[in-house]
Amino acid sequence: MARIGFIGLGNMGGPMARNLAKAGHDVTGFDLSAAAIAAAGVPAAASAAEAAAGRDVVITMLPAGQHVRDAWAAMDAAAGEALRLDCSTVDVETARAVAAGRRMLDAPVSGGTMGAENATLTFMVGGAEADFAEARPVLEAMGRTIVHCGGPGAGQAAKLCNNMLLAISMIGTCEAFALAEKLGLSHEALFEVASRSSGQCWSLSTYCPVPGPVPGSPANRGYAPGFATSLMLKDLGLSQQAAQASGAATPLGAAALGLYERFARAGGASRDFSGVIAMIREMDR
Repeated sequence: MARIGFIGLGNMGGPMARNLAKAGHDVTGFDLSAAAIAAAGVPAAASAAEAAAGRDVVITMLPAGQHVRDAWAAMDAAAGEALRLDCSTVDVETARAVAAGRRMLDAPVSGGTMGAENATLTFMVGGAEADFAEARPVLEAMGRTIVHCGGPGAGQAAKLCNNMLLAISMIGTCEAFALAEKLGLSHEALFEVASRSSGQCWSLSTYCPVPGPVPGSPANRGYAPGFATSLMLKDLGLSQQAAQASGAATPLGAAALGLYERFARAGGASRDFSGVIAMIREMDR
C-alpha cells in the first residue's frame, strides 16, 4: 500500500481520499477549508507541503490551473521523489507546464460526485507509460475505468473533448424532451423509444433531464447538482480555449457554451447542468 498526500478535499477530492484510505492506503490530506478537512475523514496536515513530505504519491484536486501551478510550486521540494498526480480539470498548457521536469501525470476525472463517492470514476491519464503503470493501483482505488491517453496533457485533452460532447448531448436531450412535451408525448414514452434506439446516449440513459425514467438522475432531486452548471461552464470555456488555440472548428461546442452562460445568468449556476431543460422550455422558438 502507498503513502499518499492528497491536496484538495472538496466535493470530489474528499470522497476520493476516503476511498484511498478504505483501500488500505496511508492517506494524509490538506485543504484550505477546515470544514472540508473534517468532512473528508482522513488524517490532516497543516499545509500542502507537510501533506506531500515523505509520500510515495502526491495527488492534487484543485479548482483551476493557477491553483495547480501555485500548489506544485509550494510543495514540489517537499514531494521529493514522489509520483505526482493532478486530478484537477485544467487547461492543457498548464498540465504540460506542471509536468515539465517532474514525474507527473495529468489524470482528470469523469463521473461527478456520485462517481467519487462510489469509486466508479473514469480517469483520463496523460504522462509516461512507466509512471502510469505505477499509478494504476492508486487510481483503481478511486475509479472503475482508467485510460492512458498519451503523453503530458493528453488526459486533459480527453477530458475537455468528452465534456464538450456531454454538454452538446445534454442540450440535445433536453430539446427532445421539450419538443415531446409540446407534442403531447409522455416522458416515459420518449425515454422507452430513444433509450432503445438511435437516440440513446449517456445524457438520456444515465442522467435523464426529466423526473421519472432514471430514478438516480438529478432531475428527481430538484436538480441538486451531481455536476453543477458552473463546473460545466468551466470545462466548456477550456474546450473553446483549446479549440481556438488549435484551430479546431467546434460550432456546437461554442453554442453550448452560450446556452450554459445564459442559464447561469438566469440563476442556474449552482444547479445541475441537466437543469438547463427549464430554460429551454421557456425559450422562444
